[in-house]
Amino acid sequence: MKNRLRVLRAELDWSQADLAEHLGVSRQTVNAIETGKYDPSLPLAFSIARTFNRHIEEIFEAEGKAAAGGLAASGAGL
Repeated sequence: MKNRLRVLRAELDWSQADLAEHLGVSRQTVNAIETGKYDPSLPLAFSIARTFNRHIEEIFEAEGKAAAGGLAASGAGL
């Protein structure tokens, strides 16, 4: 799963440890999510979204979703 976690964290000038503390998880968990080695649970994804005051969809994107969304947005197949 692709995500914008690193970018959003950098905008606040937070380290991985800072974000981990806000979320109540380990720094290793934040690193694993950022690098795509781990997909967060739904409750953790909601917590991340609340932390950055964003919708989940603004932070996380399933692999291949952009291509499918692009077709729907362009009206292809209608």
